[in-house]
Amino acid sequence: MTEAIYAMPVDPQVPPVPAEVVNKLEVTTLEPGLHRIFVELAGDGLGSGIRVPCLVFRGATSGPVFGITCALHGNELNGIPVVHALFAGLEVAAVRGTVVAAVALNVPGVHMKQRGFIDGTDLNRIMPGNPRGNVAQVYAHRILERIVDGFDYLLDLHTASFGRTNSLYVRADLTNPTTAALAYLQRSEIVVHNRASDTTLRGAVMGKGIPAITVEIGNPQVWQERYIDKGLDGLRAALGYAGVTEPPVFDACPAPVVCRSSSWMYTDRGGLLQVHPKLRELVVQGDVVATVRTAFGDVIREYRAPRDGIVVGRSVDPVGQTGARILHLGVIAEPGDQLLRRDQVELVRSA
Repeated sequence: MTEAIYAMPVDPQVPPVPAEVVNKLEVTTLEPGLHRIFVELAGDGLGSGIRVPCLVFRGATSGPVFGITCALHGNELNGIPVVHALFAGLEVAAVRGTVVAAVALNVPGVHMKQRGFIDGTDLNRIMPGNPRGNVAQVYAHRILERIVDGFDYLLDLHTASFGRTNSLYVRADLTNPTTAALAYLQRSEIVVHNRASDTTLRGAVMGKGIPAITVEIGNPQVWQERYIDKGLDGLRAALGYAGVTEPPVFDACPAPVVCRSSSWMYTDRGGLLQVHPKLRELVVQGDVVATVRTAFGDVIREYRAPRDGIVVGRSVDPVGQTGARILHLGVIAEPGDQLLRRDQVELVRSA
């Protein structure tokens, strides 16, 4: 029998820094500096609290509350190290207002290494929830009521889900000057115009008049340094735009590809799926983008691009039942689409 080997802790005598437990985040009562806070949103079947870990940094002077949310889908983790790196660099004298990061919104999903909540519900499809609904609906409602409602801005950080890969891309309303600016400041590869008139967290927050964007940072259940570094740059730039910190100075980067819309392609026949284009590859209407084979290797389907576009995301799971995702195709914007371009919005503002 193989003997288990355990890693030796560097200093087993150092306890974790204690965190305060609250039922609602009230940042205006906090002293300047860093605070570790658990916000209790629900209770489990044995009466213990389900608590969202939040980092709060209060500056020396007044200013906006800038909110960041991570892991609303429990297997989408790249936002967490981005937040850790951001908070490690904040200083009281240099911050105006407050930075709040919900480090992991979907606590049960993180523990279970799954996208959905305890019961499998996608929390990002039931916002704003229901205070008298089932556990997922109540939890979604309390995310807004107890954490997010006090924000002046929101960046909601996501990744692809299991079986898929993503480019570094942003979803935002590109007819709104504030959300367009926040989107272009992320230094992403692709920006997709989306008004968020749906049941997502971003949609619920925008419905309250709070500027919000969704940032997709790579792939699920991993930490990817290249995307994390770019994600950190984007957050720092957004804080500078909001007047919370001084705007950082970065090297110039290429303008992102702007898409007026995007949608997923799905299979209508199950089998072994092979998706041909790579991320960010341009495809032309009629190009063969995927092939489905039987277990014996016989080709039973070929799928063609329904329009010209760019690959925003794609499936990497070879086992594709009927209705499997193929690729996420963005439709590249044209001059007549009336969307704000990067050179048409104010990316640096005075505090």
